[in-house]
Amino acid sequence: MELVGERWSLMIVRELMFGPRRFSDIRSALPGISANVLTQRLETLEAHGVVERTRLPPPASVQVYGLTPWGYEADEMIMALGRWAARSPDHDPSLPLSNTSLMMSFRTMFDPGKAAGDGGRFGFRLGEETFVVTVADGRLTAARAPAESVDVVFVGAPEPIAGFVYENVPLEALGDALELEGDAARALAFQSWFKLPPKATKPQPPE
Repeated sequence: MELVGERWSLMIVRELMFGPRRFSDIRSALPGISANVLTQRLETLEAHGVVERTRLPPPASVQVYGLTPWGYEADEMIMALGRWAARSPDHDPSLPLSNTSLMMSFRTMFDPGKAAGDGGRFGFRLGEETFVVTVADGRLTAARAPAESVDVVFVGAPEPIAGFVYENVPLEALGDALELEGDAARALAFQSWFKLPPKATKPQPPE
């Protein structure tokens, strides 16, 4: 907690789990954080050896922030916190999500038993970013990659996709908020492989 316990720090680490990102990309993924606070948190994480700055090769030639090899080891910790937080009696899966949050949620809430004997590659086009989720041999991996050579592509914002996966909202009820490119039956199979943990009991105030 002394290393990453300041507000926003772990969320910044989460946003870097799928590769280096520009300062502006990190800030846009975290509504509410100011440029000054983001600068301070990145400097602190860099000083602790969690984050490193690099420069992309030409023609981009822009500075990006990425996790160090040790920084990537926070992956299991973030997923454990995600499972714990999802049990909150006040957890609302319809709240805003970043693209990275959605991908991390798939890795966290995937149930290998439900996908036994099945698998595939699933694309996600989330605004300007694309990801590919691969399910094989009871494991789920996610990567920022072109949504190509996949069974189906989900096109939309993270929130309607989360509603489809975690709340079983019917596709027809989502309308234009979620579009599918490819085999809709594979999208329904994907939907069936996830389960939110049961809610914790909220203490009742004394009478």
